[in-house]
Amino acid sequence: MRIGEIAALVGVTTRAIRHYHHVGLLPEPERRSNGYRAYGVRDAVLLARVRRLTELGLSLDEVRDVLADDAGRDLADVLEELEADLARQEAELAERRRRLAVLLAAPPGETDPVSPALAALLAKAPKTASPSAAMDREHLTLLDVSGAAGEELYAALAPLVADPSVLALYERLDELADAPVDDPRIPVLAAELVAAVTDEAFAAIPADGRPAGEGFTIALLAEYAPAQAEVVRRVMEAFMERGRR
Repeated sequence: MRIGEIAALVGVTTRAIRHYHHVGLLPEPERRSNGYRAYGVRDAVLLARVRRLTELGLSLDEVRDVLADDAGRDLADVLEELEADLARQEAELAERRRRLAVLLAAPPGETDPVSPALAALLAKAPKTASPSAAMDREHLTLLDVSGAAGEELYAALAPLVADPSVLALYERLDELADAPVDDPRIPVLAAELVAAVTDEAFAAIPADGRPAGEGFTIALLAEYAPAQAEVVRRVMEAFMERGRR
């Protein structure tokens, strides 16, 4: 292959290839009698690896270190790694296209950039004018998970989201908008909200998606009126305690 051919194959510019030669990142092949460099398959594989590593944000010095660690590997091993990487990219692209399809199919004004699985879950929720329910569904998008883990999570949450009795709990939370922080309804409602989330549903929530972190807690509670924030605070504390068990 000539330099233009390998550049087109790998998806880089000929200028980049010449720069990689200049800094010693990519060995420069011998020139044929006609003066052109002759690149082989291994050159293409190495160049593709350089491209992928730089796309990940590694500096050229860091790329050089990675390549040095891989020195001596069989070509078949490197090709298998490239195949796995391409499969991952194809899966990510397919997921992005599925999300785009959901957005394109939604009525005007009702698009929300979430995964199809989460969009299907939210569609099961009863229609309501409850501000608290609407807010909690927005918070649910923070748990947007794709793939098998997402399917498992949303299957566990589906009964909770579709349960009219849970909606009634949100409506009771709405009623605390103007209540004092010592309102006797607060501990009762908090306990019922915690009890509504089954152990199965809680276990399906990724550990990094559960309430945690002082900054997140402060930001979340600031969205509610004082009495409502006290309910949410108690619920979060109960969930954190459940997560430690």
